Amino acid sequence: MFNLIPSIDRYILRLVIVPMLGVFALAASLLTLDKMLRLFDFVAVEGGPVGVVFKMLGALIPEYASLAIPLGLLLGVLLAFRKLATSSELDTMRAVGLSYNRLLRMPYIITLVMVALNIALVFYIQPISRYYYEQMEYDLRSGALGASIKVGEFTTIADRMALRIEESEDDGRRLIGIFARVANAKGQVLSISAREGAFLSTSDNPDTIILRLTEGTIIQDTGMQGETPRVLSFSRHDLPIDLPAIEAFRSRGDATREYILPELLRMGWSNDTAPDQRDASVASFNFRLVEVLMMFLVPLLAVALAIPPKRSTSALGVFISIVMVVAYHKVNQYGEDVASLGLLDPIVAFWVPFVLFASLILWMYYRVAFVPGGQAIGALEAVFAKLSKGVGRLFGRRRPRAAGPVAEAAPAE
Repeated sequence: MFNLIPSIDRYILRLVIVPMLGVFALAASLLTLDKMLRLFDFVAVEGGPVGVVFKMLGALIPEYASLAIPLGLLLGVLLAFRKLATSSELDTMRAVGLSYNRLLRMPYIITLVMVALNIALVFYIQPISRYYYEQMEYDLRSGALGASIKVGEFTTIADRMALRIEESEDDGRRLIGIFARVANAKGQVLSISAREGAFLSTSDNPDTIILRLTEGTIIQDTGMQGETPRVLSFSRHDLPIDLPAIEAFRSRGDATREYILPELLRMGWSNDTAPDQRDASVASFNFRLVEVLMMFLVPLLAVALAIPPKRSTSALGVFISIVMVVAYHKVNQYGEDVASLGLLDPIVAFWVPFVLFASLILWMYYRVAFVPGGQAIGALEAVFAKLSKGVGRLFGRRRPRAAGPVAEAAPAE
């Protein structure tokens, strides 16, 4: 089946797919690594297991992929056409009658595949994965993921018990230097110190755990005036601890970005939906829609910025393309925030910037594809060239003069 594709399309496919996948992997990796460092700090502070970090990162991949896919598509097409232009292959293709519209056939086939993938991400996968991320974060804060007691600090459990542990070994299975203070409703207080101990689970009551203490002392204060506290020594003592009740996490959808496409449409058209919730759902739907539709403009923007001026290898178009796509994404995010609050109509918040952005891209593509010698950013290229020459003269070194004695001029006859 691959052989049925014309050779020119196969060649462009190879030029586009390699940098596209590379940029996608690089962008997703950078975003993930930045978040991973923050999550490690967060999990360490909360005392949770390290494995939850990778589960939370996995839940964030769809969100990062929805931004990395347009960037990968943009730079894949841009670098492919830039290579064709700088190697003069593009001039040859144009000379044999291949238009830019014809050369964009394969990039638009790739775009259709990426659009289908992005629709699945932003309308279905990303809302659910965002909810699971929020759920894991809540469980980590509340201790439902097995968050440990912080070493060297007093921890209050069930409002009637204070516990402090000096050291922890074997991943928390062995505790050293334990002090506990337990009070009851009658005012009686137990002060317990032990050399070491360990937490044990109970099969009959999952809401209670056993702290098994070894070689310690118990001081019992009955709270009665004039009565001397009793002191007991033990070689082993089991102290039951009632775990605090953990509230169930909220249901999915309390945050508008967690709704999938059918839920957004139902909320937007239903008269039973509260006005503030309707505004938020409509804003979220329009935000996701313009983000997907923008991908159809990406190949045109890539071609418009890929062609440098003649006898030039300027990479200014690569920088401008990234700035334009990221800036447009940030404008849409701001529009979602203000539209969800009902401060701005979604048409103004999303579709006015989309029309302006699309008009700019279509004009830039028209300049490159249909105007002889046209440049989409010709003025910026000229300014950039002058700045580059100025910087080169400022930091460049003068060529050293030839050393050695100067020959004497021959006397005139």
